[in-house]
Amino acid sequence: MLENKAASRYAKSLIDLSTEQNALEDIKNDMVVLEQVIDGSPELEAILRNPIVPLDKKAGILEGVFGNSVHQLTKAFLKLLVNKGRSALLFGIAKSFITQYNQIKGIVTAEVTSATELTEANRTEITAIVKKEIGANEVLIREKVNANLIGGFILKVGDKQFDASISSGLNKLKKEFAQGIV
Repeated sequence: MLENKAASRYAKSLIDLSTEQNALEDIKNDMVVLEQVIDGSPELEAILRNPIVPLDKKAGILEGVFGNSVHQLTKAFLKLLVNKGRSALLFGIAKSFITQYNQIKGIVTAEVTSATELTEANRTEITAIVKKEIGANEVLIREKVNANLIGGFILKVGDKQFDASISSGLNKLKKEFAQGIV
């Protein structure tokens, strides 16, 4: 929990600084890459979290991985975190930065679980509904296919969930029969 608070504060500071320097979009792109790289490399995450690995080695590894492909502000930020012994927070900071960025820009993520792959018309309709109901500027859709749903879909946006799956309807009907309601 404390790690999340610290990561959130570092992310907020980086957002403020990057906004001040008109580099918010560049830094957001760097944070997306950073999150993906650390998430995809358990070895890198282990090195960043390991207090035994010398700070200069961690800095060298990050320089080798990201080199000149990131904004100068991101490079300076990474160097500062490593020198302060806070490299274990990098993954959390990247995630928190992206979350805070999305809040600032009015971007929401809708998780859609359906029995079959969504069509483009489905995506457009879901996007329109979420924009209208939530008041979002942009909707990112994460799709999952679960054949156990039989048909329909489950839509999650933040802490809200709408279940329009056939399996859910069947389970509800089953419970009603068991209770003798129907």
